[in-house]
Amino acid sequence: MSFAAHRIPAAHAVTELSRRRALGALLTLPAIGLLSACSGAATAGGPQASQSAPAPLASRVPAGTTIKVGDPSVRVALELSGLIEELNFNVEFANISGGPQTTEAFRANALDAGSVADIPPIHATWTGLDVRIIASAYRKDPLNHPLYELGIAPGTGITSLDGLRGKKIAYSPGQAQGALVLRILEKAGLQQSDVKLVELPSTGDVYATSLASKQVDAAPLGGVQIKRYLAKYKNEGATTLRHGLRDDPGHLYSPAKILADPAKAAALAEYVRVWGKAQRWIEDHPKEWLEGYYIKDQGLSAEDGQYLIDAAGKKDLPTSWSEGIERHQQTIDLLSREQKKPRLEAASLYDKRFEAIAGTAFAAAAASPSAKAGA
Repeated sequence: MSFAAHRIPAAHAVTELSRRRALGALLTLPAIGLLSACSGAATAGGPQASQSAPAPLASRVPAGTTIKVGDPSVRVALELSGLIEELNFNVEFANISGGPQTTEAFRANALDAGSVADIPPIHATWTGLDVRIIASAYRKDPLNHPLYELGIAPGTGITSLDGLRGKKIAYSPGQAQGALVLRILEKAGLQQSDVKLVELPSTGDVYATSLASKQVDAAPLGGVQIKRYLAKYKNEGATTLRHGLRDDPGHLYSPAKILADPAKAAALAEYVRVWGKAQRWIEDHPKEWLEGYYIKDQGLSAEDGQYLIDAAGKKDLPTSWSEGIERHQQTIDLLSREQKKPRLEAASLYDKRFEAIAGTAFAAAAASPSAKAGA
C-alpha cells in the first residue's frame, strides 16, 4: 500500500500517490469499489455481542491527531476542490479501496477508515473483525442508474432474468457482484441449484472476457466494462440486461476499536463532514471531475470518463440511515441464508453518532454559493 500525508494547512505538501490501478478494478465503480472474499463465520459471542454505547463525539479534534484513510477518489476531489484545507489535522491517504484491501489493512492496523460498498462490513463481521459504518451515499435514481448490468454472452438466447435457469453465471461470493447475483436469482424465483455458479474474481476484465469466451453465460458488469463489452462483442450477439434492483450503496467504515478512540473518532467525524461536501462538489463540477479525476488521475479517455459521470446520475446522502439499514438487513438475511452464515443485525453495523453528518454537509454545500464556486 502507499500513503500520502496531508498536513493542513500546508496542503501543497501532498505526496504523489500511484496514479494507476488495474484498469478493470478502477472501472467497475468509482469509490465504491468492491469487496471482501472472506471466509469463516462469526460466533454468537462475536463482536456485535459485546457492543456498548460509544461516547459522544468530541467537538474538537485534539492537536496531533492523525487518521489513515483509504478513499482514493475522494482524496482527488478534496484536492481539486480545495476542501482538503478544511481538515485541520493530519490525514494520510492510502491508495486502497474495496473490501479485500481494506479489510487486510484494518487487520494490520494500517488503516482507520475505508471506502467500500455494502458487503465488506458484513463479511468483516462474520470473520470476527468488529467494524462500523460512518457515512453512506446512494444514487438518487438507482433503478435508472445502476452500478451493474447483467452481461449476456453471445448466442445464449437470454432475454430476461427467467432465462437464467440452467445457465452458467459468474459468481464472486464475498463481493458486491456475488451478492447481486444472489438477489437476481431471488427476484427471478430461482435457487442456486437452478443455475451453475462459476466462481471467478471480478477484477479487471475477467467477467467480460469470460462472457466473450462463453466460459459463462451471464455475469454482472460495472462501469465502463458495460460500454466496452457491448462495443466489442455486440456484433457477435452480446447484450446486457437491467436487473431492476438497487445496487448503489457506498460506505465509509472503520474498525470499532478506532471509533472507540475519542481523538480518532472526532477526526473521522470531521473527515465525514468534508467527505459529504466533496460528494456535492463532484456532482456540481462534472467538467473538473472529468479532467482531474477520470482523465488525469485514472488515465481514462474523455469519452469513458463522461460515460461514468452520466451513468452515475445524482447522489443521495440521507441524514437518516433508517431506509438504508432496512435494505442492508435484507441483503444480510439473503447472504446468511444462501451462504450459511449467522444472522446479523444490520443496525449494529452502523455508528449512529455519524448518521446525519455527511448528509447535512452535502445539503448545506448545495445551498452554498462558495460550494458552487469550488471554494
